[in-house]
Amino acid sequence: MYRNFCVTILLPSCALILASCFLAQTGCAQDAKDNEKKAASGSSNLVPLELKLPSPAFKGTPTDIQLSSYVEPYSDKPRPPMMVPPGLKNVAAGKPVTSSVTNMPKDQLAKIVDGDKEPSDQSIIFLRKGTQYVQIDLGSPHELFAILIWHAHNTAKVYHDVIVQLADDADFKQNVRTVFNNDQDNSSALGAGTDREYFESNQGRLIDAKGAKARYVRTYSKGSTESALNEYTEIEVYGRPAP
Repeated sequence: MYRNFCVTILLPSCALILASCFLAQTGCAQDAKDNEKKAASGSSNLVPLELKLPSPAFKGTPTDIQLSSYVEPYSDKPRPPMMVPPGLKNVAAGKPVTSSVTNMPKDQLAKIVDGDKEPSDQSIIFLRKGTQYVQIDLGSPHELFAILIWHAHNTAKVYHDVIVQLADDADFKQNVRTVFNNDQDNSSALGAGTDREYFESNQGRLIDAKGAKARYVRTYSKGSTESALNEYTEIEVYGRPAP
């Protein structure tokens, strides 16, 4: 009778131990699968995007500027770093630039990708009034993770209808995707956006491209709170050749 009692106690205990071991092994296997997925997607190996910012041209909160209700409050605090896969480069550097302003000299458009981001007059190019764009040909399809735009940031101003699109062809008819759009009233007729207008500063506007594949990058604007002209200083595109 004593022996039967011990067997009765031991059998459930062994069953519990075996079940715990099975669950532990199952959990470890699932964790291993999850880690493999993260490694495959690169999400477990991200690094801060390293950026070289130009000098600030002004300090303090801008005043006496008529603003819309969807302008971000101005901040001179450094933004949080964007986490991206390692080894990305500015794939726009030195690449061909075209524009909706067809009589714009090539040497002027080349300033947009020449690396000079400083808030000086010689660093800025001017496009005529209305909704205008500049377009960068990356030469081949790339995986894009970050797009950084500096309009003229020599004074405090807010640019209107800032829209950034990606495409597979120069005419922007194939696989067109919009990665940023603060034209909330659709005044540029490219679709109403949900992003907010913002003050230009030496930090530029950093846009998450989320690894989209594209060869061409096009950025629109429609004047600013200071001028009806469209001004650009520099555009950087961080990515890597598409597999």
